[in-house]
Amino acid sequence: MKEQSSIPVSKVQRATEFLKTGAQIGGNYLKHYARKVVNPDLSRDDLNSDNAGDIYKSLSKLKGSALKVAQMMSMDRSVLPKAYSEQFQMSQYSAPPLSGPLIIRTFQKYFGKNPSQIFDRFNLTASNAASIGQVHEAWKDGKRLAVKVQYPGIAESISSDLKMVKPFAVRLMGLNEADVNRYMGEVESKLMEETDYTLEIERSIQISEACKGISDLIFPIYYKELSGPKIITMDWLPGLHLKEFLETNPTQEVRNRIGQALWDFYEFQIHSMRQIHADPHPGNFLLQPDGKLGIIDFGCVKVIPEDFYYNYFSLINPDNIADEARILKLFYSLEFLYPNDTQQDLDFYIPLFSQMIEMLGVPFQSEVFDFGSDEYFDGIYKFAEKLGQMKEFKQSKVARGSKDGLYVNRTYFGLYSLLNQLKAKINTHSVFKTLLIEV
Repeated sequence: MKEQSSIPVSKVQRATEFLKTGAQIGGNYLKHYARKVVNPDLSRDDLNSDNAGDIYKSLSKLKGSALKVAQMMSMDRSVLPKAYSEQFQMSQYSAPPLSGPLIIRTFQKYFGKNPSQIFDRFNLTASNAASIGQVHEAWKDGKRLAVKVQYPGIAESISSDLKMVKPFAVRLMGLNEADVNRYMGEVESKLMEETDYTLEIERSIQISEACKGISDLIFPIYYKELSGPKIITMDWLPGLHLKEFLETNPTQEVRNRIGQALWDFYEFQIHSMRQIHADPHPGNFLLQPDGKLGIIDFGCVKVIPEDFYYNYFSLINPDNIADEARILKLFYSLEFLYPNDTQQDLDFYIPLFSQMIEMLGVPFQSEVFDFGSDEYFDGIYKFAEKLGQMKEFKQSKVARGSKDGLYVNRTYFGLYSLLNQLKAKINTHSVFKTLLIEV
């Protein structure tokens, strides 16, 4: 893959790149409507493909929070047209990497040395590259290491980047503007944390140590003395990312074993630690042929407030679905509903959110659930598509749902998507069913 020799860092440079992309998209629309005059039945597929390619090319050049938002959206196939989802998935671990001289400059800034002076061997060609940083292979004292290097200027550009990304999210992708405004603060705070590699090392050590007793999980050792504010050094874990792993045709037994490890990893964090690895995209996991699962990135961790935890898991517990009074109270607690809602609002949102919660809770309704069920996931995607077409929902001026739910919901749907791709059949019995409180 072609390397980048620089990243636009200043606000003017980054704004210019967004404007150029906007102009390209405008041209794509003109071409689409000209073709539609000749062929009135023409679908938007070509338009979506052209727009997705232009946007991804621009965001890849900018990297940082702009590319991270694309990565986040690609995890939920129900949010975007297929062309966008497929294109944005590339940001998970195969974005264009930075060139060697820029990496050397980062080491000189934070260590006062070149990587060749720190490691016995250091490969200046990145093994993979994502939105916030890229990974290089290195060796020291006989150990094979993974060295994650953050792109320059990323932390400083987060706030302005999100302001520029917002019009794309609202207009081009049809997202609700009130929801986008409501959650931008939560997204910005999490992205700022992801650029703090000192915090990431602390969380990586804490969570991997707490989860080391879970079967079939593997965590790297982190080396603080070889790490810094923009550089993290850890063991190199063997394994393949999900797409490559599935191409090896693993047995159902191995798929189930990895799926169970993944499920148990998240269940333990949520219910025992009240925090969660909130970035469950394929680039953060390495799958091994014997059914072991390596976990390599703790940059995005959501700490779950106690009141939100109890309300949320009371809501998705299947034992409570029939209790309309309790569900209604939980809807208000979690800000799906507000005291000043009209009867018309209630008549519209209560059935809608009830259906959404019921669908999210389906895997918890039995001891074992088959995530390979296309029927279940087709239902989710159809529901999301219907939701996106509802005028009342898209044009609402009120954001629905607690901001604390943004990363928790994202994590669950990301987890479900991974398990679906694995076609894993696993034990989904959850401790939360014994932890309910009266609300």
